[in-house]
Amino acid sequence: MSLRILLMRFGIAAAGGALLAFAATTPAAGVGQEDPRESKQIVKGEVVARSGLILRSAPTRGGAIIRVAHHGEIVRIYCRTEGQPVDGTRQWYLLVDGTWAWGSARHIEAFRTPRWCDA
Repeated sequence: MSLRILLMRFGIAAAGGALLAFAATTPAAGVGQEDPRESKQIVKGEVVARSGLILRSAPTRGGAIIRVAHHGEIVRIYCRTEGQPVDGTRQWYLLVDGTWAWGSARHIEAFRTPRWCDA
C-alpha cells in the first residue's frame, strides 16, 4: 500500500473520529436550541442512481456498507470531501440521515453546493 493511500485512510479515519466526538459532545436539541441536523449548513439532494446508491463508512468503494439509498430518495448532505473516484467524480458527500454515511457525489444531485468537510 502506498504512503499516499495510507495517509489518506488515516486522515479519513481521523475525520470520522472527530465527527463521532462532535456528535457525542453536542447536547440534544431542546427548547431554545437548534438541532444541528436541521442546520442551515445541511444541503438536500436526490439520489439519481437508478439501481440505488450504496452508502459507506468512508469515501471509498472499500468502505463498509452502511445502507442503500433508493433512487429518488431525498438525502441530507452535511459536507463534501474528495475520495476515491467513481466514474471520474472524486467528490463524496457525508450524509446525516439517521446515520453518518458517505455517498458518491456522482450519484447524488445536490440542490445547492455543500460546504467542504474541513471548512
